[in-house]
Amino acid sequence: MGTERPPAPAPQRKVSLGGRVVLKVLLFVLLAGLAMRLLVGPSAYFLQPTASPDAAALVAAAPARERSAGDRAPAIDDTTVCNLISATLFGATDTGPLTALDKKQVSQEGGIPRRHFITFCISLYENYLSLCMCIRLNFPDLPDIFIIHFILCNWPHEYFNAAESCNLFHGEWVPHSAGPAYTNASCRFIESPQNCMTNGRPDTSYLYWRWKPYGCDIPSFDSKRFLDGMQGKHWALIGDSILRNHVQSLLCLLSKVEDPTEVYHDKVFRSRRWHFPSHNFTVSLVWAPFLVKAEIFEDENGVSSSEPQLHLDVLEPNWTKQWESFDYVVISTGQWFFKTAIYLENETVIGCHSCQNRNLTETTFEYSFRKSLSEVFQFITSAPHKPVVFYRTWAPSHFENGEWFSGGTCNRTLPFKPGEAGDREQDNIMWRIEGEEFNKAVGNKERRNAHHLKLLDTFELSLLRPDGHSGPYRTYHPYEKGNTKKIQNDCLHWCLPGPIDAWNDIIMQMLAKD
Repeated sequence: MGTERPPAPAPQRKVSLGGRVVLKVLLFVLLAGLAMRLLVGPSAYFLQPTASPDAAALVAAAPARERSAGDRAPAIDDTTVCNLISATLFGATDTGPLTALDKKQVSQEGGIPRRHFITFCISLYENYLSLCMCIRLNFPDLPDIFIIHFILCNWPHEYFNAAESCNLFHGEWVPHSAGPAYTNASCRFIESPQNCMTNGRPDTSYLYWRWKPYGCDIPSFDSKRFLDGMQGKHWALIGDSILRNHVQSLLCLLSKVEDPTEVYHDKVFRSRRWHFPSHNFTVSLVWAPFLVKAEIFEDENGVSSSEPQLHLDVLEPNWTKQWESFDYVVISTGQWFFKTAIYLENETVIGCHSCQNRNLTETTFEYSFRKSLSEVFQFITSAPHKPVVFYRTWAPSHFENGEWFSGGTCNRTLPFKPGEAGDREQDNIMWRIEGEEFNKAVGNKERRNAHHLKLLDTFELSLLRPDGHSGPYRTYHPYEKGNTKKIQNDCLHWCLPGPIDAWNDIIMQMLAKD
């Protein structure tokens, strides 16, 4: 089977910090001067575009729009993008709604207020702001509305209003001297296998990075703002041990404002619930490693006494029975599908993945993963209750020189730079399947109200952090007293604090945008 590479990072600007400052100062001076010229100039409005040589030449010079092969953001067609123009120009803007005089002049002259053109240009990001101004300077007779139409319809929409609409999932890790929002000493929710500092990890550089999308910044998670906005709400994180890892990160951040009380746990502490009484806010962790119904026969160390049995057409009732109580959901699955397992549909065995000494049809993990996701998305999009649902994409592991049970290690201490990450075929296969099934779910018009289903695509930012795993420090001081015996490395779960704190930053930004 062919290998599909992770999304290629956008070309990085090779501009020094000083160069960036100078560039922005020049752009500011240019914009300020031009704004004054435009505001006090003889014409406050331009008419709508007509067929002119200048306009035709500009269109002919427009570059074709391109999108990275790995960019799986939902496609927006030209009509949808260009329809944004009317909202941008004739609705409420940062400079306020159109005045009665504006509306009268727009109606009579067919143009737009000059102040709205300037607002539009200011809303663009870096090179696109300068592009807006350069077109105006080089084509002085070209109508404002034509320039706006040209830019909106010939460049990817992610570059506009960058602080709000850039691709949050495509970027790089940059140094962050301030460090994490909490520590192993300040948070009591970090479980031992993820408590790398307490367990003796000697390096700390992995703590001083932050995720920066190309074209914008993501604010740090604001615990107070989050809790204030979630009064009376119930969040559920549904899935496997990576979701448990994520819950610990979220609780560490929120406990800076209010320390929650655990109000429920099952017998083995896999499903749990916490309550923040001052905000009447609840966080639930629901254990459902396959999301579909499964009989699992293994101990706490992951040693199986028999193959798991997966009912690929029946969802795990642990989460579906609670569905109507949830207001927000983060849901995911993944690594468990690599396990040897027997598959059933309609209560009938249809095959088995990697079973030994069983006379069963070999069935691939790709099939079981796709079938399970299809059932999950079918439920989410068709259920009458519509919580906001974030489907979190595949969390790649970073084992080198082996895997979990074959001596794999992860000893790196720095993030990968864009383009450095290795190509693990299984990771790419699973990530691709997730994208395909998600797009089917949100694009199926027969399913009701899929707008509440959102893609939390953390694959790329996680792929670039081989340094963020527990590694040998999943246990307390593994090399203590010169221990030289074989040490189990965990290159799947994440140190806390660590890279997955950025997942919460992104979730909060997605909530703010909505």
